[in-house]
Amino acid sequence: MRRLAAAKVFGCASVLLSYPGEGFGDDLAAVTGAAATLPAGPARARIESAAGWLGGLAALEAQAGYVDTFDLSRGVCLYLTYYRHGDTRERGMALTALVDAYRSAGFRVVPGELPDYLPALLELAAARPAGAAMLAEHRMALDALRLALENAKSPYSGVLAAVCDALPGPTRRDREALHRYRSQGPPSEQVGLEPFAPPEVLGEKVTLR
Repeated sequence: MRRLAAAKVFGCASVLLSYPGEGFGDDLAAVTGAAATLPAGPARARIESAAGWLGGLAALEAQAGYVDTFDLSRGVCLYLTYYRHGDTRERGMALTALVDAYRSAGFRVVPGELPDYLPALLELAAARPAGAAMLAEHRMALDALRLALENAKSPYSGVLAAVCDALPGPTRRDREALHRYRSQGPPSEQVGLEPFAPPEVLGEKVTLR
């Protein structure tokens, strides 16, 4: 998919996969407008379908559905480093590397969300070619999340499918890692009382300058 169209898919997906809080109706209207400028095809259809579904829900219904899907469902996680590293010290190193990559791309870290939160990565991918490359490095996690949502018959699965289609195809290493994750789950480790990431990474959100 061409860069401009892919960037629009990433931007729309960032909104659709974010918690439907205050102002979400206006955000959905922006997504609908952006999707209308995409070339006709599966990506546009999936984005428009998800936006239409969410737009047809009452606010409380959309919020409850989001929590049920992404906070309470087994195997469904929007924090992408978890799929490869689980709650291990290696995940802390991956989060630190992500923070450095965000800063190099012109984003800044502010208190809030972890840097591997998918909507934040999608926002970066929409804004910077380097962000799309960063997102592609998490292809295994994206495919694992897509499959989990498909198995749950969640309308959110189409959004993940659109994102995956906008990225280069999975490498052999990605496919092997996905097979390992689906058969064994994420790695686990007893990390003791210390946090698995440095204090400057835990509980931070990355946003545009």
